[in-house]
Parts: sequence; structure tokens; C-alpha cells
Amino acid sequence: MPPVAIDLNADLAESFGHWELGDDEALLPLVTSANVACGFHAGDPRVIRRACAGAARHGVAIGAQVSYRDLAGFGRRFIDVPPAELTDDVLYQLAAVDGLARVEGAAVRYVKPHGALYNAIVHHEEQAAAVVAAVRAYDPGLAVLGLPGSAWLRLAAEAGLRSVPEAFADRAYTPEATLVSRRLPGAVLHDADAIAERALRLARGEEIAASDGSPLRLDAASLCVHGDTPGAVAIARAVRERLGAGGVTVRAFTG
Repeated sequence: MPPVAIDLNADLAESFGHWELGDDEALLPLVTSANVACGFHAGDPRVIRRACAGAARHGVAIGAQVSYRDLAGFGRRFIDVPPAELTDDVLYQLAAVDGLARVEGAAVRYVKPHGALYNAIVHHEEQAAAVVAAVRAYDPGLAVLGLPGSAWLRLAAEAGLRSVPEAFADRAYTPEATLVSRRLPGAVLHDADAIAERALRLARGEEIAASDGSPLRLDAASLCVHGDTPGAVAIARAVRERLGAGGVTVRAFTG
């Protein structure tokens, strides 16, 4: 088997004020890319700056995890935002995180939508185009991360952006290669060993089982492990160790 390399990303900066979620400091040594919340679904200026500083210290690529303006719903509720307004919302978030990253000697390298926005722009052409427009307007050199086969990645590629497909090691997939809704049982996986084995299969381009048991093959240059689930650090550590033991090099897709 030829050498295999893959990126490992996780969501960071999802605390807000006195409300703490995730363990950014423990996750940063394990991942190669950090999806930093931008304040619209989670994160406040102090939390965001601290995550950017930690990412810079560990040599982890920083991505802006843009979302709907939905703090109360953690960005997991679809919002029918007019395209021009969504473009401005994404620009605002990008500028905020990039500014805080630059203060820490780093910069935003890619964009990954969060939650309901991520899922919406798999098929929602207008909203996907609005997010693409924001990225192009801010910095056409930024990469974008998303679901393989999504309108988001297709439109981004057509606009000249570098489009990077990802897979979720800790989420269940439908037979159509979309994510199972979090409202359904079994949508989020919790067994660290099973997730680690699944991550290795994904990295190697091998089949995994969809939610109905049918075989599914996903094209991915990056793997995501969520930072907000119980046992997230143990899961990320198990994934990193299994990838290494399986001969997979873990490195940021941004280079």
C-alpha cells in the first residue's frame, strides 16, 4: 500500500463566557487543523483568541468555523437567511477570527461551515453560493472544507477556491453519504476504539458501514472528530494513535 497522509480536524473555541465546552488545550496537540468558532454559534473574543494562540503555539492550522447567527441553538437550526445577508455574516466572522489569529502570529487558512449551515449548503445552492462569495471576497487563497459531493464544494471549486473533502470519524452516515440527523439515535458515535478503526478505514479509502449497514466509500483529505462530545480528547487520542499505528501520516491539508 502506498504511503497515506490525512489531516485531522476538530472544533475549538466553543465555550462562551462562564459556559465551558470542550478542552481546547488537550485537543490541540492531537489535531493538525482547528475549526475555530467565530462567535455566531459559540465562542467569545477571549475564547477565540486563546484558541488561536494555542493553535499557533502547536503549529496547528486555523480554520474559521462560520455559522448561522444562532448562539441559543448552537448553530444547529436552519435559518432562511437572504443570500446577501449570509455573505455579510460570513465576512464578519472571517474577519473577526483572522484578526485575532494575526495578533497571535498566525492567520486563518481555511473555512469550514458549522452545524446547520454545513448541512444546508450540501444541497442549498443559494446559501452555498453566498458563503462562497464571502470567502472569495475576503481571501480567494483560502481553502474550504466540506462534505464530498456538496453544492458548497462544487461551487467553491467553480469559483477557483481550493475545495477539500472531509469525513467524520464520529458521525453516522446515510446510504446517500450525508450525515444522519442529530435528532436520530446513533447519529453520534461514542466508542473510541470503533471510531479509531473507522478513521483508519476512511484514511485508507476503504469502505465503512452506512446507518443501514450498506457499504459506503468516502473521498476524504481530512477527518473530523468533534470537540464537544463526551470523551472527545480520548477519542481524538485513540484516532491519532490508530492512524499512526496503521502507517498513516497525520498532517494539515493546508501544508
